[in-house]
Amino acid sequence: MLTSEFDYELPPELIAQEPPAERGTSRMMVLHRADGRLEHRRVTDLPEYLNAADLLVLNDTRVFPARLQGLWSDTRGALELLLLEPLPLPEGTTGAAEIACWKCLSGSGRRVRAGQRALFADERLEAEIIETSGAGICTVRFRSAEPLMALLEIYGLIPVPPYIRRDGDARQTLIDRERYQTIYARETGAVAAPTAGLHFGEGLLAALDAKGVRRAYVTLHVGPGTFKPVKCDVVEEHRMDAERYTVPQETADAIAACRARGGRVLAVGSTSVRTLETVAAAHGGQVVAASGASSIFIYPPYRFSATDLMLTNFHLPRSTLIMMVAALVGRERILAAYREAVAERYRFFSYGDCMLIV
Repeated sequence: MLTSEFDYELPPELIAQEPPAERGTSRMMVLHRADGRLEHRRVTDLPEYLNAADLLVLNDTRVFPARLQGLWSDTRGALELLLLEPLPLPEGTTGAAEIACWKCLSGSGRRVRAGQRALFADERLEAEIIETSGAGICTVRFRSAEPLMALLEIYGLIPVPPYIRRDGDARQTLIDRERYQTIYARETGAVAAPTAGLHFGEGLLAALDAKGVRRAYVTLHVGPGTFKPVKCDVVEEHRMDAERYTVPQETADAIAACRARGGRVLAVGSTSVRTLETVAAAHGGQVVAASGASSIFIYPPYRFSATDLMLTNFHLPRSTLIMMVAALVGRERILAAYREAVAERYRFFSYGDCMLIV
């Protein structure tokens, strides 16, 4: 299957640069899998498509201010680090200061090498490059007199996607701290938001509660690989970056109970889908309590085991995300829906509108 088969034309002005003025007011295209029928609704209409037997599965990962801007200790040149994943401390590490080791993505005007040092957070945080592994990835040991996460909350920046242009706008940075985060985020570890969840405000959750729809949570810490382009001409040659996930026992029990009463599982966002399908694929189609790292790549043809309905945003051309949605509804049908979305001037990507697949 060719990557070019998942391309579509998107006018740049349809890429949402800001969230809607009020959370939970976005437009929602409804795509019916049975016949391909499309409806143009609002996300506030979501309860109409669900019933008391159904279960909502949400990703409760929390985006943290993972971008750090600092200076090299020797040249005072600029360096930016994106913290990706905590790592064990190297053996023999000692010292009274707070110490942490992270896998990072570096950006600098000089070549990054082991042994280099840099300063961040008004020189309250020292970083040493321990090793490099290509493509800007490096292992960094941080030292400070204060906890790293506390410094990140003060000095770190929210790592919004590259298609959202910020250019140092302080007002937008403040908006992103609140709005590039779901209201139910609780497990810190993501560098990108599970954006379908951004549509849920307290009012929508209350409306679903009133309908009797139950909720359960998984955790998948979204990494920068979610924006990684598919550079292979052939889809099957692409490899996904691994992302850490957890399915708690109460969620496995909630899904089993949903199945027993004849309900449907609505996975909110591609990250919830990936988590559920990763676990189901390893356990004969059943969702059980589990944790690990998911590198599942879902593209047509794929038989879904754990997902009945999906709420998702509109995704980039040629991306693994549009391939996942195509696996659920069919390539031609999803591309037709995207052409309709462009014609109807829907807002695309992270801060954009959404699609409900029923």
